[in-house]
Amino acid sequence: MRLPPDSLAHALSLAAVVLGKLRQGTALPQAIDATCQGQPGPVRGAVQDLAYRATRWLGSTDWLIRTLIPRPPAEGAANLLCVALAQLLDDPPPYAPFTVVDQTVRAASADPKLAHGKGMVNGVLRRFLREQGELVAAMQADAVAATNYPKWWIDAVRSAYPDMWQGILAAGNRRPPMVLRVNPRRVAVDAYVARLAEVGIDAERIGAQAVRLARAIPVAELPGFADGDVSVQDAGAQLAATLLDVAPGQRVLDACAAPGGKTGHLLELADNLDVTALESDATRAVRINENLARLRQTATICVGDAAKPDTWWDGRPFDRILADVPCSAAGIVRRHPDIRWLRRPADLKALAALQRDIVRALWACLAPGGKLVYVTCSIFPTEGEDQARWFESHLQDAIRLHAPGQLLPASPASVSATAQVSGFAPGRIAFDTAPLPLDHDGFFYAVFQKRP
Repeated sequence: MRLPPDSLAHALSLAAVVLGKLRQGTALPQAIDATCQGQPGPVRGAVQDLAYRATRWLGSTDWLIRTLIPRPPAEGAANLLCVALAQLLDDPPPYAPFTVVDQTVRAASADPKLAHGKGMVNGVLRRFLREQGELVAAMQADAVAATNYPKWWIDAVRSAYPDMWQGILAAGNRRPPMVLRVNPRRVAVDAYVARLAEVGIDAERIGAQAVRLARAIPVAELPGFADGDVSVQDAGAQLAATLLDVAPGQRVLDACAAPGGKTGHLLELADNLDVTALESDATRAVRINENLARLRQTATICVGDAAKPDTWWDGRPFDRILADVPCSAAGIVRRHPDIRWLRRPADLKALAALQRDIVRALWACLAPGGKLVYVTCSIFPTEGEDQARWFESHLQDAIRLHAPGQLLPASPASVSATAQVSGFAPGRIAFDTAPLPLDHDGFFYAVFQKRP
């Protein structure tokens, strides 16, 4: 959300505070909530926009500050400069360059801790504008500055996808589309696209139930949203419920279910499902009920640890289990750019161990002949194909079925790339359960059936 040019300074100051909290390890949504308490909606919206832009450009802006300032500035000044420089680097820029400079200097002047450095802030920003072409060219020699990812992340992606790593990183820096999941119980997909056109909302169908909007809008402006006609869900995430292949009357477990998008999708696909939505966080579990209420659906909400079924399972086997397990979230960085700066290499090893614990525990809850879908929103093989092969060899009576494998975050090019990076033999890459969407975040999908 954009503010009038002459009221931008306050939002820049708040966005710098948010960036400081991010550097201390707080995720952007929580940092914005903490910083913007009591702020009016337009200011909060502007702070969110500024902070997300700054996070996407953090590698570049940190490099610029190191290059343009001989001695490291105070943390508050550095964060303010990072926010401002990100707005100048972005294409298209959200504000005119002279507005960004003027309002950033005003923000520094209004802060007693930064007022003495307002001249430095002004000088850095004006020098950047004078030398922008040369500076941007020079930063390409620094991997972190050029790609806006930490070095370990760059190395991991390059190792996994040596011929595609640059495109994958670039895709994660693009802003994601707003994608809807149309509820087939209430309206046909093509009919809903036509309904959007009638109210001036440009959209196109990109999957079985997926509709991509030309621009993001508040959900309150979506026809039928309050009535459960549509939900907001990435097209790649919509494959999870489809792959589970539910049938009327089955007993289904949605493990790690919050905020309930996949639970709702499952209930849209078949009648009389007995669905248990499991979530370890009681606060997040409340969101499941809220989302299901809008869809006019019901499920058994259960708070518990997926890796410890003895604390929540009643002993009755499930016909289907959706294991959307905790992961690095490396596949959704275009929606959550802070993830790249918050994750550490050691996290991947710990998460891989947790994923194995969860799937092994859930496998015991699956009925003979039943299916388990393993899902991560990651692009790292340690959370994808490596895990799928481990499950295939370690789960008793497991048969691996056809599934998409690795989907990379990108536009249509990533669909054709899937076969190159999945690790499947050619005969196993086939995915005939549902059409692949044309735009999606990064996900890994594997499907296992327990031998009857």
